[in-house]
Amino acid sequence: MKQRTIRREASVRGKALHTGAEVTLTLKPAKENSGIVFRRIDLYNKPEIRPSADSIGDLVRCTTITSGHVKVHTVEHILSAIYGMNVDNVIIEMDASEPPILDGSAKFFANLINEAEPIEQGADRSYCEIMKPISVTRSNRSMIALPYNGFKVTCTSSDDRGVHTQHLSLDIDPETYCLELAPARTFTIYEDIEELLKLGKIQGGSLDSAVIIKGDKILSKEPLRFADEFVRHKILDVIGDLALVGMPIKAHIIAVRPGHALNAELTKSIIDVQRDMKMGKKKKPQTPAGPVVISEEEACLDIKQVLNMLPHRYPFVLIDRVVEFIGNTELRAIKNVTINEPYFVGHFPGQPVMPGVLQVEAMAQAAGLLMMHNTRTENKLAYFMSCDRVKFRKAVVPGDQLEICVKLMRKRGDRIGIAEACGKVNGKVVSSAELMFSIVDHEE
Repeated sequence: MKQRTIRREASVRGKALHTGAEVTLTLKPAKENSGIVFRRIDLYNKPEIRPSADSIGDLVRCTTITSGHVKVHTVEHILSAIYGMNVDNVIIEMDASEPPILDGSAKFFANLINEAEPIEQGADRSYCEIMKPISVTRSNRSMIALPYNGFKVTCTSSDDRGVHTQHLSLDIDPETYCLELAPARTFTIYEDIEELLKLGKIQGGSLDSAVIIKGDKILSKEPLRFADEFVRHKILDVIGDLALVGMPIKAHIIAVRPGHALNAELTKSIIDVQRDMKMGKKKKPQTPAGPVVISEEEACLDIKQVLNMLPHRYPFVLIDRVVEFIGNTELRAIKNVTINEPYFVGHFPGQPVMPGVLQVEAMAQAAGLLMMHNTRTENKLAYFMSCDRVKFRKAVVPGDQLEICVKLMRKRGDRIGIAEACGKVNGKVVSSAELMFSIVDHEE
């Protein structure tokens, strides 16, 4: 079978489920062997993320993928539609961090793909073939991938109370996906809503975009589309999460009470087994869970990543690069001071000196980056609240490289932080301060 892309662009606009932001999503044709690419056109330099098991981030009621500090939330529905409709190569452009939830199903995305007209390309499609059983288990939840010449999903769905237990088994192809799975809407238990709101989730949720289960009652704007709509949506999610394998799968997936975390675990296990088979090695034993370690990708930030995290722009960006994060409590950044800085025109003519207040601002920006990195926040701003014990020991002049060192001393939840900071030139402290700052929503 040949690879497929789409003939033309197609767009849809709506509100995101978890952030509540208005977002336009556009599908664009892509070249052979380019795969699926998310492009954040709302961010500097339009960064791209290629969905993969290695990019998986937050899995609380959605699947989030990340690349450095760029994130895309709730990718499972659009990925499910692309995978279910046998599209291999496509660019997904978005002007926000999350696709629109629309009616809570993948129906609009499947229709969008049909509107864009899938077409064959010259290259052959590659498959991930399951050669032996691969299973994952968490308590009373389990998933297994079995060898199968095709793609089939068998799923049993049930909540913690054993109510609304449903079962379905389907061979997946584009026609089956469009008719049997794409219209199935997401759902949640009424009692879970308050806790999800406290976690900052479902800010854009409503009865237009989900089915609510309250006891034995079903709350929605329209009747159930299928008597077993819940298990159909679970299969829809399984397909979307398995798209992170990176290529179509030949397997029979059997899932009992699946969720995004378990789906991700099976996805990673499939990739690990395939990688080990290619290398002719046995699968390595899993390393016990330990403290969070910052990856090499995230151990420093270039200027593009800094601009993605800070709201500041010219002429007030006072961090050129984050050199390193030391654990979750320390940061080292640099600001290159050049004669081109606009403030040198008046501070002072003939004797250019970097204003002390801007050195403090640079420390505050660095402290805000540390706080946001530590708490993994998004769609937030770091607000400088106060400073104390400020000292200036030596002038900073053009040609100096200001090294900014910040240490987080105390935190009040994920909202308030107090840090000690200092600026150094050639290893000698030129300024220092104790800073307080706050992380707030953009709207605040």
